[in-house]
Amino acid sequence: MAKRFGQEMSDKVVVITGASSGIGRATAVEFARQGAAVVIAARRMAALHEVAEECVEAGGRAMVVPTDVTDQRAMQHLAERAIQAFGGIDVWVNNAGVIAFGRFEDIPDEVFEQVVRTDFFGMVHGCRAVLPHFLDREEGIIINTASMVSNIGQRYATPYTAAKFAVRGFSESLRQELVDEPGIHVCMVMPASIDTPLWQHAANYTGRAIKPLSPIHPPEEVAAAILSLARNPQRELFVGAEGRLAAVGNAMAPQMTERALAHTIERDMFQNRSAPETSGGVLAAMPEYQGASGGWMERRPEPGRNRGRSEGRGRSFSWANLTLFLLPVVLASRPLSGGRMRPQW
Repeated sequence: MAKRFGQEMSDKVVVITGASSGIGRATAVEFARQGAAVVIAARRMAALHEVAEECVEAGGRAMVVPTDVTDQRAMQHLAERAIQAFGGIDVWVNNAGVIAFGRFEDIPDEVFEQVVRTDFFGMVHGCRAVLPHFLDREEGIIINTASMVSNIGQRYATPYTAAKFAVRGFSESLRQELVDEPGIHVCMVMPASIDTPLWQHAANYTGRAIKPLSPIHPPEEVAAAILSLARNPQRELFVGAEGRLAAVGNAMAPQMTERALAHTIERDMFQNRSAPETSGGVLAAMPEYQGASGGWMERRPEPGRNRGRSEGRGRSFSWANLTLFLLPVVLASRPLSGGRMRPQW
């Protein structure tokens, strides 16, 4: 008889891609802390072994399977290894992701395409690998890591945003194909700006050093959301109110929201120094920055930094100002007494 999902994780097997750092690492440790067996996958073998040790110390079981998510056969091998080792898979987390910053015309073709291959096709390959197993068992949970930019565009991040929009569309379409499979769930987690090494691993063709948009959330918040989806599956879950606010604004007042967010990014995403062009960890894995955190929440302003434009003004302008811009839209989205129901968030 198939196992039923619920609060207990000690008998569950969880596969997590992109587990060598950032959200994936935090998620692996969180599931291990709940007693789950985690199968962790990424390109970096040494980093995966470090994560596995942390998972065992947290009270779980861990198996390392070095995997390039852009390779369908490698992903099939990942699923087979998990099934052979633990007898089945309960939760599959498609989390691997890379990002490239720059104007569309400045991002090299091979970098642009690799972002899409990793962030979108990596997720597709994961679903292809695990779905037959879930169909045989008539149950299972797929959790796709999307982003707040799966609902709204992001300046200087066209390949990443395109891939995340595709993740959303794919997830919604696959969910419809599985409408008569009540035991199989396709969930999405949509983080806002998260303190991970994604930013250090980023390809950068802007000419300026980048940083996460404010406010920044710890990766453990996303890990907790993914754990919540594994316990109680739902269609989608935002991490950070900014993502929900931007999604509502984009649906109700797209032009105003796009302009506000474009100016927010221009003021808040850059450090006060130049940076050379780099493909970062997009084309090949970087050995540096293996932690769950990228250290962004701990940083202090640089000496002599122009806070008026970069950090101080950026933070005051960003989501506080965007909230003021969108407040009438949000209020208008509430139900009106005696009238028709308007969209709510």
